[in-house]
Amino acid sequence: MSRIAIIVKGYPRLSETFIAQEILGLEMRGIRQLIVALRRPYDPYIHETHRRIKADVLYLPEYLKDDPARVAEARKWAQDQPTYEAARALFEDDLEHDNSAGRHRRWGQACVLARELPEDVSWIHTHYLHTPCSVARYAAHLSGRKWSFSAHAKDIWTTPEWDLRTKIDDAAWGVTCTRANADYLNALSADPGKVSLVYHGLDFSPFAKSNGAARAADGGTGGEVRILSVGRAVEKKGYDDLLAALAKLPGDLRWHFEHIGGGQLADKLKSRADALGLNGRITWRGPQPREEVINAAEAADLFVLPSKIAKSGDRDGLPNVLMEAQALGLCCLASDVSAIPELITHEETGWLVPPADRKALGQALDRLIRSPDTRKRLGLAASEHVRQAFATDPGLDFLAERFRNLP
Repeated sequence: MSRIAIIVKGYPRLSETFIAQEILGLEMRGIRQLIVALRRPYDPYIHETHRRIKADVLYLPEYLKDDPARVAEARKWAQDQPTYEAARALFEDDLEHDNSAGRHRRWGQACVLARELPEDVSWIHTHYLHTPCSVARYAAHLSGRKWSFSAHAKDIWTTPEWDLRTKIDDAAWGVTCTRANADYLNALSADPGKVSLVYHGLDFSPFAKSNGAARAADGGTGGEVRILSVGRAVEKKGYDDLLAALAKLPGDLRWHFEHIGGGQLADKLKSRADALGLNGRITWRGPQPREEVINAAEAADLFVLPSKIAKSGDRDGLPNVLMEAQALGLCCLASDVSAIPELITHEETGWLVPPADRKALGQALDRLIRSPDTRKRLGLAASEHVRQAFATDPGLDFLAERFRNLP
């Protein structure tokens, strides 16, 4: 049986559990894959899911200067292919919009990929519509293969419309993980039905179902409320807003905030917390393996993710961490941005506030910290809903069927 080449930006990555989960789920359905990564891993841990994946991994040179001989051989090979002129024309059309070093790098990586793809790889599927998709598209044309895509969040909202249109119309088909994404991408496509909605969902096996028990912590005599957030320290996660909201809470309210995740703004956020007088009430744990994330969620009283749209247009799609917290029966406070309202219904399966509204976020924190009964009710309702509506099997079955029936 032939294999599918799965193109990703980096592998393995702690922040992309959903991709690893999909690769493993497809393996379990008999879909053989080759993972192709544009960069090597840099996270200090990997998830158990990564350990279970059996697929081989091919690493491309992250920068062309990293392996000039390999790149030169691939370029020479590409020029000798009957597909070269047509593939090169696609690249040069893109250069008219984006004549950048990054664009040239994607062409060089595509030459390496097309040359080194094993003969038993019959199809190329890429995660993300930005840089990995450019490499996948050029390599598909160079190697005479068809290709498809899975679109997620940043790749959609930070990619220019001309680039999205070009890629969507060139692909055989595509999927994306939220209704908001699907509506936007199909509106750009010459074929409005080309992009299908496929929630990536969650494998609930590592998450114990809540038994309805909840701590009586209420920020007062009932005890300190433990607040948790898991996410990269980047603008779209809204942690600057969360720190500002926490700083405005009444001084006698008892709470402790724990953050898990790396990210480029981590040091800046720590400095900001210190300036606000909060660091004695915050634990910054940095990146952690999934097992530690689950342990932290099981010990928490409230999960907070104040996502917003970054200045670049980047935004969350449907964060796995929210589904994971809900699966454990943990009450979630989040923003009504992007696809999060597809997961959380305000005051039914969680609590939503407008993005970047620090006053509303602070008011919601105050209310939920003081009300263990509300947290329990919302957490239990969320656990039932997420397990019914966001299981991983339907999406995996959809993709497996697509891959089994490739032309």
